[in-house]
Amino acid sequence: MRAVIQRVREASVKTGGVEIARIGRGALVLLGVGSEDSEEDACYLAEKTVYLRIFPDEADKMNLSLLDIEGEVLVVSQFTLYGDCRKGRRPSYASAARPDIAHTLYESYVKELLKFTPKVSTGRFQEMMDIFLVNDGPVTLLLDSRKNF
Repeated sequence: MRAVIQRVREASVKTGGVEIARIGRGALVLLGVGSEDSEEDACYLAEKTVYLRIFPDEADKMNLSLLDIEGEVLVVSQFTLYGDCRKGRRPSYASAARPDIAHTLYESYVKELLKFTPKVSTGRFQEMMDIFLVNDGPVTLLLDSRKNF
């Protein structure tokens, strides 16, 4: 499971021109699910997300987590995180999970986040979305659950 985590001042998502979610200070998480991923990956990545110290403390050092600042999370599915661009000019998505499995694990990740904080919003799985954000810093990090095992 892969996540691009962006520290944001605010973020929102629209589908069909209609805003479906909005958050204030916190993190926008673009989440991709791989064909080898499991519930264990969702649990690991959710815990990593909420405890990652990417917010500044009073000395302006990144020492605070989402939980410390009582921040919000916006999770958006992003299968293109598994795009392999090494050959040719069109990405291959062979290592991305099938939509039914990806949806289940995406929902598992969201449920795990909700165990830590109620401040979780989502996009709509497998829909075209417009994402709006004010990146704070900017701070953007890549997490990959497979690089932990």
